[in-house]
Parts: sequence; C-alpha cells; structure tokens
Amino acid sequence: MENRTEVRDFLKSRRDKVTPEQAGLPVYGTRRVSGLRRNEVAMLAGVSVEYYTRLERGNLQGVSDSVLEAIARALLLDETERNHLLDLARAANASPARLQRRATKVTERPAVRPSVQRIIEKMPTLPAFVQNNRFDILFANALGRALYSEMYADTACGANTARFVFLSPVARRFYLDWERVARGAVGALRVEAGRNPYDRELSNLIGELSTRSDSFRVMWGANDVHVFREGIKRFHHPAVGELDLEHESMQLPGDSALSVTVYSAPPGSAAEDGLSLLATWSATAEGAPADDQANQTR
Repeated sequence: MENRTEVRDFLKSRRDKVTPEQAGLPVYGTRRVSGLRRNEVAMLAGVSVEYYTRLERGNLQGVSDSVLEAIARALLLDETERNHLLDLARAANASPARLQRRATKVTERPAVRPSVQRIIEKMPTLPAFVQNNRFDILFANALGRALYSEMYADTACGANTARFVFLSPVARRFYLDWERVARGAVGALRVEAGRNPYDRELSNLIGELSTRSDSFRVMWGANDVHVFREGIKRFHHPAVGELDLEHESMQLPGDSALSVTVYSAPPGSAAEDGLSLLATWSATAEGAPADDQANQTR
C-alpha cells in the first residue's frame, strides 16, 4: 500500500464523517459539505491550515505525537482509528530498509509452536485456531476444522477466511451477519496494511479481493478500520444448523503476526448443544471414508 495515499484517504474520510455539531462548532448558513472543513479541523487541533493541509495530502514525515493526538481528538477518532493513524505515521517516518526488513519477517509464515498446538488440541469442546495477519488459518483443532468445514472444502479459499467471506458462494449463508463480518475483515486488513505497507502477500491478497469482489472493493473504499477482539458471530452450519458463538481473539506472545481465536457458548444454551452436536458430527466425518467425508462437507 502507498503510504501517502493511505494517509490522504483515511484523514479525508474521517473528516467527512464529523459534523460541525459533533465537533461543537456553530453552523451559519448553508454548507456544501456535511463534514468538517480543513480549516475547522486545523482550528480544533491547534495547527495552521497550511500544516493540516500538508498532513491530509499524505505527508506525515516529521509530525509529532502531540500533533497526531490533537488531530485524533479533532476528528473524534476512536481507539482503533487513532492507533491506525499512529501506524501510518510510523510507516511514513521509518526508513524504507527498516520497513522492508519488517515486511520480510511478517511475510514469512511462522510455524505455530508445538506448545500452542497442544493447548488448542486440548480444547476438544471449543472451536479454536491460529491465524496470521492475512487471515490464513495456520492451525486448527478438530472442532475448529468442523466449524469451518465448508471453507476447507473449497480449495480455492486456501484456508483463508477473508477469501472465504468474499469469494465463496456459500459464505453469505454460513455467516448470518455476513455484512458485519465482511466489513470487519476489510477493516482489519486495512489496519494491517497501515502497519506493514511493504507486506507483498498482504498487498496481493487485497489486490485479489479488490479485483474479484465488488463488495470488497466498495467496503475498502470506505477507509474504515477494525480490530478483532471479542464479540458474537452467528453461523449457519450445514450439519448442525444455527450457532450463536462468542469469540475471543488474542495475540500470541512473541509472535505479533499470529493470533488465537476461540469460540464458546454460554452453559445451558442452544449454542452449547449445537457445539456438542458439531463435535459428534466432526468425529463421524473424520472417521468416514474420503468420498463420504467429502459429501458431508458439501
């Protein structure tokens, strides 16, 4: 991703979203735009119009943290948006060689430590998996593979949940809140693009999705950002029906590009019964002959 373009588009999109009323500014007469003007952002942030204009044109070189914080307050950025702006500034001020070294490290697919694999495998009643910053699932336990059986059955997805969301014909049925999931995935990819602008595999994935999915292209143009932490996802599994599962996503210590996602259900809930049924189906499917197993995952 080109840093200047990312900075320009992000700042303008945030400025367009803030009304004068939200910023505490008086409104006189008719305005041609619903969002803030550049001079209004500059005033709120305590910088000159010329300086803010330079920033919004994509030049964050030499900008101080205090100015970035002032811009974040003026634009009413939330925590994720603020951190994204800081990531963009760090990328703008880092040497190309340093960014390239980081990109090389991130692009490599790190092995999931055996100890982490054992922990995940020892959670037989909870779907769990490890993925990288590009949504490649690198390791999953049996229930995790069963939950995402349709993704694994689609070899074109390459065990990548972003490809599954936007390119698989069954994804809109599988995710009952497909649009929310899709927007979250796009926002998370934009966060990663800001952190790692020289990650070639990440850029290739974004380019592929932009080319092959109209929905992705439109959502990408909104310049929204997102970080997966916790929440509820609603699935429709082909074998067990509807599942409303809580999820927690946690970064792996020592592996900043890897995270663990675990799904669970409240005790006594219909979703807990569904997970038990999924475990039974998984055991049956894994023990079936190859042809029968393929039929069950369709």
